[in-house]
This record gives sequence, structure tokens and C-alpha cells, in this order.
Amino acid sequence: MKVLVVDDDKLVALSLKTILEADEKIQVSCMGYDGNEAIRLYESERPDVLLMDIRMQGMNGLEAAEHILGSHPDARILLLTTFSDDEYIIKALKLGVKGYILKQDFEGIVPALKAVHGGQSVFGGEIAGKIPVLMRAKEEFDYRRYDITQKEQEMIRLVAEGKSNREIAGQLFLSEGTVRNYISAVLDKLALRDRTQLAVFYYKHSQ
Repeated sequence: MKVLVVDDDKLVALSLKTILEADEKIQVSCMGYDGNEAIRLYESERPDVLLMDIRMQGMNGLEAAEHILGSHPDARILLLTTFSDDEYIIKALKLGVKGYILKQDFEGIVPALKAVHGGQSVFGGEIAGKIPVLMRAKEEFDYRRYDITQKEQEMIRLVAEGKSNREIAGQLFLSEGTVRNYISAVLDKLALRDRTQLAVFYYKHSQ
């Protein structure tokens, strides 16, 4: 099995090489030290498995994995990190990486590599326990992408609750004309036709 190791800590990369090549069936073909090198070396080496850290200077491991999988959907990538951050796990799952394990689980690295090489998906015990919950959790809608301010978000919520312009104006200490202008602006930003669509939109993205 030919493995590409990428970690921005050169000592860690060398240690990983030593651990992996203690198994006679594994050959570390080369090592890289950031996401850009991971992309370049993957193209030139075409390893059986890419073992890569997530947090690296410059381009991180998730960004590199996204780039590689965009060109090579069948790439076998095993992410190795000291962090079991929920956001990382969700992103890794969505990208389609084959595994995500913690560096602390050094005894599990070789078995994980072999499993990924064999076509399995591998997630360390601490991470695997989180996956069902994380996949059920719905991501919070990012209103900032639509240039929706906090005040406009509050108005959306109040519209969804069935409040009239007068009631919203009284609650937010604004004039009814100002509320009408805010709501018109929100409808334009979200490409919605009326208050009913706005209410449906709110509940669709808040459940």
C-alpha cells in the first residue's frame, strides 16, 4: 500500500512515517507539509491512501481534501487530527473523506489505513459516537449570506409569529412605515413575494 503523509509538523510527519513503515505492507511514498503540497503530491504520486492533518498553515486539510475529491471522487483520504471538533466532522462527512481519527489513537492509525484502503469508512470511537447526532442536527441558516441584519431577522421572526406591522412597530419602537420598509427590503433580499412566504421560509429554516 502506497501512502502519502501530509502534516505541517515535520517531526510528526516523520514519526508517522516510522509508525507506518514498521508494517512491511505499507510504503510512505513521500511527505508533504501543507494543503497545497497535498494536492500537488496527490497528482504526481497517486497514492493508495492520503493520510493528512486538518489544521495546517496556509491551506488546511479539509480544503485540500475538497480540492482533491473534486478532481478524484474515488480518492481515499484519512484525516488525522488532535481535534474532535464537530464542525470538522460534519465537513469531513459531507466532503466524502473515508476516515477521520484522532492522533492520540496512534495504535489505530495502521488498522484505519488498511480499512480505508480496503474501501471501508473509518471514524475513531470518540468520533463515531457523535456522528448520528451530528447528522440529525440541522445547520443554522446563515442569514448573513443574504445581507440580512439582526434587526431584520427579528422582524422575520415576528412576521412568522403573525404580528401585524403595528404590533412589530410597537415591540421594536419603530414607526409602521419603517417596519414596512424593512419587510419590503427583506422580501427583496430573499426573493419572496409576501409575508406568508416569509413566514414559511422562517419555519422551514428554523426547525
